[in-house]
Amino acid sequence: MKFFSRWVLWVALSALGLQLFFLARIATLAVVNPESTTFERSEAWRLLTQKDRLRWSQRWVPYARISDTLKRAVIASEDADFVNHEGVDWEALEKAWEKNAQAEAAAARRSALARAARGAPTPKIVGGSTITQQLAKNLLLSGERTLLRKGQEFVLTLMLEAFLSKQRILEIYLNHVEWGEGIFGAEAAAQHYYRKSAAQLSAWEAARLAVMLPRPKYFEKLPQSAYLSHRAEIILGRMPAVELP
Repeated sequence: MKFFSRWVLWVALSALGLQLFFLARIATLAVVNPESTTFERSEAWRLLTQKDRLRWSQRWVPYARISDTLKRAVIASEDADFVNHEGVDWEALEKAWEKNAQAEAAAARRSALARAARGAPTPKIVGGSTITQQLAKNLLLSGERTLLRKGQEFVLTLMLEAFLSKQRILEIYLNHVEWGEGIFGAEAAAQHYYRKSAAQLSAWEAARLAVMLPRPKYFEKLPQSAYLSHRAEIILGRMPAVELP
């Protein structure tokens, strides 16, 4: 019994120590720009081990040197209530769960053989993560999908919202979000796709970049995608109503 009690205490102290470590890391982000994220480092390792050469582009630019059009486009596409929620948009999350449940039910009604024969598309999985949640995941966590990791993401999201302003959260997010294979951040994306700086992006260019975010590697290979253009038109119409932090 004594051994078990000590083991529980050790686990609890280890968990507390980990949270304090994360807390310290996040607190420093208020004044220190992160050089890389956990996701970026894992991607760099993957590219080094799987590709013949490492194509990598990421350069930090301050918030003021990222066009307002891109900020509005990303918020409109990824997290419309960004300035108002406290890290988690419960309404968006509930809608995402409902859509995914419907997609899974529809898939269950079709056999794998029938889908292959007709070439039916795989049901789209809709995400409900906010910009803050995405930053928490990419900045400090691994890519594994477990309840424990999701719980840690929730805790980190609350820490980010408590210690950083909305403007700072968006600044870090836009400087480290993936926009293609080895392409990270707004400046790298603007240079790669449009040969201009992030400060010079037009509203249309910003909208197209924003639409790429859920599947950047996929859309990098399909720049003329009809979906990309159609979705960009929708985001373009939403951008004027977006409130910036």
